[in-house]
Amino acid sequence: MNSKGAVEAALFSASKGLKVSELAEMINVSEDRIRTSLEVLAMEYERRNSAIKISAVGNEYVMRLRDEYAPFSETLTSAELTKGMMKTLVTIAYNQPVLQSELNRNIGARVYDDVPALIEKGLISGKKVGQTLELTTTRRFIEYFGIEGSSKAAIRQWIDEMNSN
Repeated sequence: MNSKGAVEAALFSASKGLKVSELAEMINVSEDRIRTSLEVLAMEYERRNSAIKISAVGNEYVMRLRDEYAPFSETLTSAELTKGMMKTLVTIAYNQPVLQSELNRNIGARVYDDVPALIEKGLISGKKVGQTLELTTTRRFIEYFGIEGSSKAAIRQWIDEMNSN
């Protein structure tokens, strides 16, 4: 079996980022071979000027669309997230951690519909704090939107860029 092909297949099929160690165990080759395969794949996609790229998100690797091609997939993903849900999600992402009760004061009661749906989609998580939930984004959020980095600064930069377009 071709380890580069196996890495490509794993990244394509994964619903989340994969660590080098996970790929090595899954494919049964060394971590060095996995790193080499990732580098070669990334260069091949780059050289072909492909719409797809291999990216590191923290210590995990994902296959995703390049930013300039993302608008072509928006028609397919827009049905998943309504405009109101996106507003709730972006507000959570920008202000995280944020209390659901505070979100209700700023956005309105619709958050009580949006939050469970966003949790179900795996884009946010909620931790019980008193009578409300403390909300934050998840790794799935980072991967879903192809954000470079998971820090609060990286997320805010992505939001600011999104709003300037």
